[in-house]
Amino acid sequence: MNLRRRQILRAAIGAAALPALPHMASAQADAWPNHPVRFIVPFPPGSAPDIVARLIGQWLNDLLGQPFVVDNRAGAGSNIGTEAAVRSAPDGYTVLMTVLTNVFNTTLYKNLSFNFINDIVHVGGIANAPYLMIVPPSFPAKTVPEFIAYAKANPGKINFASGGKGSSSHIFGELFKSMAGVDMVHVPYRTNYMSDLMSNVVQVAINPIPQALELVRTGKLRALGVTTKRRSPLLPEVPAIAEAGVAGFDYPIWYGVWVRAGYPSQRGREV
Repeated sequence: MNLRRRQILRAAIGAAALPALPHMASAQADAWPNHPVRFIVPFPPGSAPDIVARLIGQWLNDLLGQPFVVDNRAGAGSNIGTEAAVRSAPDGYTVLMTVLTNVFNTTLYKNLSFNFINDIVHVGGIANAPYLMIVPPSFPAKTVPEFIAYAKANPGKINFASGGKGSSSHIFGELFKSMAGVDMVHVPYRTNYMSDLMSNVVQVAINPIPQALELVRTGKLRALGVTTKRRSPLLPEVPAIAEAGVAGFDYPIWYGVWVRAGYPSQRGREV
């Protein structure tokens, strides 16, 4: 990952070192980690959680001298990857990238094979970030009010992409539909949908800024608004959705690292 991308991500989401890593090894053993760590990302390659995980994984590799190997386990709105982490050995050598979607899933799915609250343990927060409402450059609307007017004039004819049912991009899209009073068709993806968005197969997405920033800057996508109540310093010309006509729309997202409950947290090494 080149330096420019690191700088962009840090500026975009305020990424810093994890505040602490668990004490993972006994006094008799070598300090944790003494072999590679599996870093499960429950979303596809190229997604925002994947980008963040690879950047923080490289930082941890440089700091601790062991590789953090990203393992993409996409599907079921992050539940497949989360279940893989829950079923791993509680030794600190499998860590899980979590996002707001994991919290949504506790209420959206009634028959999960794991308990998100009890079966995994929070290690540290990585970052907070806004989402961007993005459309193809060919889309006729250039602002949020224009988008709303177009959607109301063409009910059911706009497809909005998401990372799957129950994902943050899905929930934020549904919130926008409800709060703006528009009718759009949800198109869930298990893989990366950005190429379809750029080619107008789908017409809009509310997407994490780390994934969309360079595509907006290079003109491959157009940003209409950010989901936080304040503008992003990286895209100061892009208004908040709330200030652009959807009052009360204020939805940031966070990224964190978790491990399976039961790891030996009382001993060993701290970062």
